[in-house]
Amino acid sequence: MKACVVFSVLGAAVAPAFASVVARQSKGNLPPVTVRGNAFFAGDERFYVRGVAYQPGGAADAADPLLDLEGLARDVENFKSLGINTIRIYTIDNSQNHDEGMKMLDDAGIYLALDANTPDYSLNRENEDTLHRSYNDVYLQSVFATIDAFAGYNNLLLFFSGNEVINARNNTNAAPYIKAVTRDMKQYISNRHDRVIPVGYSAADVAENIEAQALYFNCGTDDERSDFFAFNDYSWCDPSSFTQSGWDAKVRTYSDYSKPIFLSEFGCITNQRNWGEIEALYSTNMTGVYSGGLVYEYTVEPNGYGLVEVNDNGDIEPNEDFERLAEAYKATANPSGAGGFKENGEASECPAESDEWHVQGTNLPAIPANAVKFMDEGAGEGPGLEGDGSHFAGEPSESTATPGSGNPTRSPAPGSTGGAGNNEGAAAGLDVPLHFVGMIAASALFGAVLMF
Repeated sequence: MKACVVFSVLGAAVAPAFASVVARQSKGNLPPVTVRGNAFFAGDERFYVRGVAYQPGGAADAADPLLDLEGLARDVENFKSLGINTIRIYTIDNSQNHDEGMKMLDDAGIYLALDANTPDYSLNRENEDTLHRSYNDVYLQSVFATIDAFAGYNNLLLFFSGNEVINARNNTNAAPYIKAVTRDMKQYISNRHDRVIPVGYSAADVAENIEAQALYFNCGTDDERSDFFAFNDYSWCDPSSFTQSGWDAKVRTYSDYSKPIFLSEFGCITNQRNWGEIEALYSTNMTGVYSGGLVYEYTVEPNGYGLVEVNDNGDIEPNEDFERLAEAYKATANPSGAGGFKENGEASECPAESDEWHVQGTNLPAIPANAVKFMDEGAGEGPGLEGDGSHFAGEPSESTATPGSGNPTRSPAPGSTGGAGNNEGAAAGLDVPLHFVGMIAASALFGAVLMF
């Protein structure tokens, strides 16, 4: 799903009060999903993503589907008919409470894979200058507010730090900024929340650089590495097979990858979708490397994808793709046991600069100085879908990060989503002009403050 680039100017500083945090009433009944080696686990059971992308109205209608409770209740019944366990949502309103919608999903046994960006609050890949300017404190405040709004739900599966920001051979210069956002999100979660939530990137399957992307987001210090790597793959077009599609070659390419890999979008529409890839994706030919995937997409939009038609009166009519997908999921069980996963969690070697990979060295931009305070004070209320946007607002990064500067700098109180503390830690990650100072020992000193 290509997120539209919207240019906007934020004329004033971020105004939300840090003490105002969206309340959550219940964590839910599903077990949180964690990462072990190159796989996801729900408790002691291997977890495979079986899901669909869910954004009724598409990118042009940036609405939050979790707030349309009537529509969600209708669609949850179809989710259950499909036999899925995950939906992906690209845009939500981080100024609103999502207890009811998340409970509906939890009751149906469904997890949420959530994009942390919205069209107005995202990186702008137009050129090097827009990339630099769009990685700013106003943008990160929105991203962190989204984390606060959803971190309390057990059925939050993961966060995407970006989607197809690199979508061509010539814009890999965005990679350090994507990786910096991933680092910042991981640090914010560690500092502000008492649960580990996987954070990673959803990549476009660009033939010239997709392998380099996978290596890059898994190289470097642990604080910089993604917790998983996902990509949008439309290479299996029926009639096809494991070998004809090239999926066998991709499994070999990523056979030594040390983090979970899954398809964040799949489902070619060149011909009739018979969903032969479902059997392959959940077979032992792939599960030693892959952890499932998300079908694109639930509602039929102008791009021609979709499993259901939405009538003018709001009624849903499943199409033949829906019926065939439900049959394919029903006929395909997960492998027994752990599916051949690997415990090894070692970092990849960073890819070298080349004609297809325009990233020199391993340096990342430091977190913008004005965003450091969020690590201790919290992000406050999100701007929602009516905010003025972040692309040309706020203060960008002005320095290079020290490796390891994204490590946790404080310990959150159990269940904490707010509070205050010392903000030297994230600031110490600025190589110029500040120096990294470990703050782990200081966490106890401020523990009492965190509960305030």
